[in-house]
Amino acid sequence: MENRMTVRFAALGVNESFARSVAAAFAAHLDPTLEELTEIKTGVSEAVSNSIIHGYREDPEGIVEMECKVSEKRYITLIIRDWGAGIEDVEKAREPMFTTGKPEERSGMGFTVMESFMDRVEVVSEAGEGTTVTMTKRLDACGK
Repeated sequence: MENRMTVRFAALGVNESFARSVAAAFAAHLDPTLEELTEIKTGVSEAVSNSIIHGYREDPEGIVEMECKVSEKRYITLIIRDWGAGIEDVEKAREPMFTTGKPEERSGMGFTVMESFMDRVEVVSEAGEGTTVTMTKRLDACGK
């Protein structure tokens, strides 16, 4: 059986921690390790902050949607979606150090961080239409 939930929130920086907490709480019944929980929260943080900063350019009128799914096989899937600016060249955006923000303020490592903590990261985007980031992680089989 698959369990799922969806939450939508304003594209405000303060909601990044909210999204992290919601994802962690949703995954808690799988009894993840502290490291796995940190990795889930970090991946969510990066994807949500990308939506807020780059997708909506910090326009609080934007909406970010987060869908979380867990399966019996201990996979968690996190889908972060926005309807903002979109990404013209996804492959370029996934390169380490690439940023559309001010270089002195942004490291350009968001997708690299997501990829280092998740088993799979898929990015679908269209300029002017928005971006969907889907991250999947298999939790340690030593749990429940």
